Formats: sequence, structure tokens, C-alpha cells
Amino acid sequence: MDATVTVTNSETVGPDTVAISFETPEGFEAQPGQFVKLSADIDGDGYARFYTISSPDMVEDFEVTVEIDPDASGPFSNHLADLSAGDTIAMSGPFGSDYYEGEARVVVLAGGPGIGPAVGIGERVINDGGELAVVYKDDTPAHEDRLAELDAAGASVAITDGDITEAVDAAVTGQEDEQIFVYGFATFLDEATKAIEAAGVDPDGMKVENFG
Repeated sequence: MDATVTVTNSETVGPDTVAISFETPEGFEAQPGQFVKLSADIDGDGYARFYTISSPDMVEDFEVTVEIDPDASGPFSNHLADLSAGDTIAMSGPFGSDYYEGEARVVVLAGGPGIGPAVGIGERVINDGGELAVVYKDDTPAHEDRLAELDAAGASVAITDGDITEAVDAAVTGQEDEQIFVYGFATFLDEATKAIEAAGVDPDGMKVENFG
């Protein structure tokens, strides 16, 4: 669907990272792991970017998590960072076929901005009474409060800025009802695939979103 959505909240959730919540428009149905396109005209130029949903549901509002690199971010990222409650922006979606579908056991491997969908899926899994393991690689972690809450709720959460092989080996079981999600840039996807193979698990059934 195409809609104009209203910002309900924007907060800093880590170094150079903001989480922006929007009022859910009527008829918008999405699942954690799907993504939306946000677009705006800035100084006469049109911009559009895709962002994966980082909230566990869309009942009243939905959230995306945005990394803002002060040295490399362009006008659109800076525009998103400046949004506050009451502002509006154009939205299209949802998009994506690799999303949470009520799996009994979920393992989420997240690199960098992949933390957004990781916490959204993770919270939904815990809310649904499922089993959860999260492996998150970043040298400047975001959403640490939500990760701590997941850990306190019984999830297995590993945060590292180095090799993920051991953490992945501890997280995956290979059991039939286990679903692995991988979110991040291409280099992280390669690293995650190798770690899964090293753990003796077939990566063919992974649900993957490549951020580029």
C-alpha cells in the first residue's frame, strides 16, 4: 500500500542510530522481517530508501531503525534523523517474503543495521512463547536495552565485534522446527553462512535480507 504516515516517536537507540515509530495506517498489515520504503523530497530532489521493520507488531504503530553516519550519511538519512512526533513522510509496503511466520524456534544472526529486524522478530518470538537465540555483530551496538530485555526473558543473546563462529555454533541446533534469519550487509551474510556450515547446519533454509 501507499500512504502518508505520521511520526509518533523518535529516539536514539545507540551510537548514530535512531528508532522512528509511525502511526500504523488503516489497512497496513506486515510481519517482523518485512520492510517498507520511505520517501521524501528534499531541496527539490526526490529520495527513497528501504528500511526493515524493527517492531514486533503493527497494532498501533510500527518502527524502523536507521543508522546515521555523520561522515557518510546523505540528505535523506539526515532528514529521517531530524523527524519528530507529528511530522509525516510517504511510505510504501510492506515488501519482502522472508519474515517471521510463527516458527517455534528462531535464530537471528544480525550484522550492523540488521539489529533492527533482529529485535523486532525477537520480541515477537518471545511474545508468542517461542525459543530465541540472537547473535549480533557490531563494534558500536544499538538496541542494547531491548537485547537485555530479551536475555532476561529467556532468550540466548550474544553480542560481539569479532568472529561469530563460536556464538553461532552455540546458537543453532539444527532441529527440524528451527528457523534461521540473517540480516546485514553482504560481507556479514557470507560470514554468517560459513559459521552456520561450520556448525554442521544446512544454510539452504535460511531467511535472508541483504542490505547491500
